[in-house]
Amino acid sequence: MEEARAVLANAFELKFSKAVEKATRPVFEKVRDRIPEIEWPFYAPLIFQINRLKKEKNAVILAHNYQTPQIYYGVADVVGDSLQLAIEATKVEADTIVQCGVHFMAETSKLLNPTKTVLIPDSRAGCSLASSITADDVRAMRAQYPGVPVVTYVNSSAAVKAETDVCCTSSNALQIVEGVEGDTVIMIPDQYLAQNTAKRTKKKIITWAGACEVHETFTAADIAELRAAYPGARIIAHPECPPEVIDAVDFAGSTSGMIAWVKSERPARVVMVTECSMSDNVAAETEGVSFLRGCNICPHMKRINLENILWSLHTGTEEVTIPEELVEPARASVERMIAMSAAGR
Repeated sequence: MEEARAVLANAFELKFSKAVEKATRPVFEKVRDRIPEIEWPFYAPLIFQINRLKKEKNAVILAHNYQTPQIYYGVADVVGDSLQLAIEATKVEADTIVQCGVHFMAETSKLLNPTKTVLIPDSRAGCSLASSITADDVRAMRAQYPGVPVVTYVNSSAAVKAETDVCCTSSNALQIVEGVEGDTVIMIPDQYLAQNTAKRTKKKIITWAGACEVHETFTAADIAELRAAYPGARIIAHPECPPEVIDAVDFAGSTSGMIAWVKSERPARVVMVTECSMSDNVAAETEGVSFLRGCNICPHMKRINLENILWSLHTGTEEVTIPEELVEPARASVERMIAMSAAGR
């Protein structure tokens, strides 16, 4: 990283000048309650140079809701949850996509844009959920339950997607499960999303023992402690949390669903039981709502930062590639999800 910083320092003016301050002032005003002003002179030059360079390179930056505010508001062109980013990836006209998220998201963008260059600033940005299952595991489940359709959470590798019938996200899981044929469904790899979906459908759901390390550690006791600590606050959670957590909160939904709920309900105080940066990002655009801490940090998402985004644009690394034999079947499962989601609106 020190070598990369030296290269960037030689290639770009990274001082906090008056011009940089003026250009980035609207971003700072948006996030000033989330980023200390003393830190802004470090972030602002990077934001300035990234925004300049992405125009020069004809690049677009896609950022997940779990990215930090300086990325989310400072350099991202498109923000959203996994479904939103997957759909928006199909509309991209730029030559290059920089995926500010984890590796499976970058793979999904590449699947939907096979002729474009897709970069991820740090290929080590993985996912405990995606790494919990392999293509061989899916084939073994198909052999054990012949004829049963496989619904795979997009938080999975391209190799796993290639073995599935249709993907889903946390925002459309129930819709996809209800939309596939048969009264039994294999739903992988998130056991808690599958269990929470099973409570809302008459179909039998066969699960896999995968989980998100951010959400699996929350417990019903945690929710009780939050209620005791913040009397009257509304508590909302992501369906990757265990069912007992979902039963104990006021609302459960995908990241986009949680955002929509906060903006429509506008509670005086709210606790978002999910990744910490998400509440920071929602707070920056929701006046009159006090956001209280009850979150976990995703170490994989936090591998993406302004420095390696600039490095990625400057050097054209790290490029995401997918083995040719996986592209068509994996893309088909994602495209079926998008089509089924659109049909159900």
